[in-house]
Amino acid sequence: MKRVLILMAAFAVAAMAADIAGTWKATAEGPNGTMERTFVFKVDGNKLTGETTSTMLGKSTITDGKVDGDNLSFTITADLQGTELKLSYKGKVSGSDLHLTSERAGDGGGQSIEWTGKKAQ
Repeated sequence: MKRVLILMAAFAVAAMAADIAGTWKATAEGPNGTMERTFVFKVDGNKLTGETTSTMLGKSTITDGKVDGDNLSFTITADLQGTELKLSYKGKVSGSDLHLTSERAGDGGGQSIEWTGKKAQ
């Protein structure tokens, strides 16, 4: 009986977790105006993978991705005019809404960018 209760609790927690997998379209305000980015998330347990694309930085692979309930974090390495740029992202999914903060990985006190997005249909 105890095992059944534990399994039921585990399924309940999984059911409450946000549906992060899929395609998300996000925007952020940058120094030169509005930026757009598409995220394609794949989730396997608490591991987050996938890719992201923007007009400014092109396509990047998601690495070091983690999911904890409706919270997510990951890094990407992008090519900015021949210079490698590593960005870290942290945020939360709430229903079909995505809220992320990105900053240069390892920068510590660098400028952060706030992204908001919606899950693509």
